[in-house]
This record gives sequence, structure tokens and C-alpha cells, in this order.
Amino acid sequence: MSILRVSPEEALRLLQDEGYTYLDVRSIPEFEDGHPEGAYNVPFMHMTPAGMEANGDFLAVAQQVFPEHTKLVVGCKSGGRSLRAAEQLVHAGFAHVVDQKAGWAGQTDQFGRIAEEGWGPKGLPASKETPHGHGYAELLKKAYGG
Repeated sequence: MSILRVSPEEALRLLQDEGYTYLDVRSIPEFEDGHPEGAYNVPFMHMTPAGMEANGDFLAVAQQVFPEHTKLVVGCKSGGRSLRAAEQLVHAGFAHVVDQKAGWAGQTDQFGRIAEEGWGPKGLPASKETPHGHGYAELLKKAYGG
């Protein structure tokens, strides 16, 4: 399965012109530190004292919150988690999923150098505020009827 991977600028165009929704799959602390304006947060992995751990509720929450016809741009820190999350979403039946390949911070090369700047460094519309209903705690409650 092949996922379309787009630049931050192309992701912004999809959001503004084609009705896409930004799904930020970074951990809650990463999301709270800054995210694309209007983004939803459903972590693909959680930050724990032992390191990053898979979020076993990721797919269930995404499926409960977003209908399968929702157009989603999926982003993370640098493109790794978002590509895996996008693949899971497509495999689960979502038809319109693209990966924002440079993520929030930027895509790095094998030496850890920035190969492509991400959403934040490019100065695209961003916020530290989480709109009502876009944070993970609220989405988790919505998904499980809380």
C-alpha cells in the first residue's frame, strides 16, 4: 500500500483548499508544545518514563472520531510515526489519507541533519492552544462514550 507523502506547504494547501483535517499523532506533551492550527491530537505512541510506547487505542479512537470518508493529513515530529499511522488508517478503510512527511520539526537524514524543514520551522500557521474537542483526552472520552 502506497501512502501519498506531501510537504508542509502542500499539507497546508490541502487543509485550506480541499477540506482536509490535520491529525497530529505525536504524544500529548509534543502536541501541547505547538501544533498546526486546528489540528486534532490522537497519539500513535505515548511518551512514558521508559520511552515511547504504542497507543493501543489509536485506531479505535480515530475510527470513532472520524468517519472513514474524512480527508486526513497525518503528521508527527519528523515523518516516521505519521507514515505508520497513515498506513494503519488506510488499512482500516480510510480512503483519503496523506502523510505530511516532514512533520512538525523536520525530516532528517541518516546523520540526523534536517533534510526538509517541518511545519514549525517553516512558520506555517501554528498554535499552542487546543481547540475544544481537539485534544486527546476529549477525543478519548468521545470515542468511548465518556
